[in-house]
Amino acid sequence: MRTDVQSFAVAHLLRRPAACQAGGFVLGFDPATTSPHINYATPLPGAEPTDRDVAGLIAAFRERGLKPRLEFAPDAAPAVEAVLRRAGFRTEAVHEYLVCTPATLTVPGPGAAGPVEVAAPATDEDYTAIDVALSEAFGGEWAPSPEGAARLRRTQEGGGAVRFVRAPGGGCAGGAICSAPAEGTAELAGVGTLPAHRGRGIAAAVTSALARTLFDRGARSVWLEYSGEGSRRVYERVGFRPGGTRLYVSLED
Repeated sequence: MRTDVQSFAVAHLLRRPAACQAGGFVLGFDPATTSPHINYATPLPGAEPTDRDVAGLIAAFRERGLKPRLEFAPDAAPAVEAVLRRAGFRTEAVHEYLVCTPATLTVPGPGAAGPVEVAAPATDEDYTAIDVALSEAFGGEWAPSPEGAARLRRTQEGGGAVRFVRAPGGGCAGGAICSAPAEGTAELAGVGTLPAHRGRGIAAAVTSALARTLFDRGARSVWLEYSGEGSRRVYERVGFRPGGTRLYVSLED
């Protein structure tokens, strides 16, 4: 089964509060944050933008005080990369993605410290704890905030899912999120575990639980990107398989 990651990316960005389309691109803007990981663009599948289209894209980011940035699957829009390069865009990263289907999903066994109990957040305190824990798990790439906790709640209440494992003394030991499905698939992201709780099987447990939740809601597949061979092995153990690559590019001032 083919997972159309680029069509998903378009549909997902159109959910942003101030999303718009221009010149073969979808620009996903959220006025509540300036984060480049939230505010970025992606091409429509098969797009063939001109240099003028890209200039308009850049202007849309600049007028909002944002860094021009795109994430996309190059094989779904082969004509896009060259015109972006001419405009000065440079590679931030190239990530492989993995795909899981109901047929490949595996429920992990108990962790090193015994069974891992995965929960859905139910209170403001839960969402805050997850936001704080994921910020720390990712080395402070973003600061925890009320807005971050609110975005987690919107994901949970808007057709996606948030799952976490409580720390023995309270709070969050680790967790992850999964978008609402679009085009039959959903993106699982932000899988993070606090350093003190690693090695217990938390990442595998929350990943498997989130995939099962989305499959139960009708998604035909769930996909994610991985950051290293260690995390790749974790995801492969619960049923994720190679799917393709995604390119991240941005334009510096």
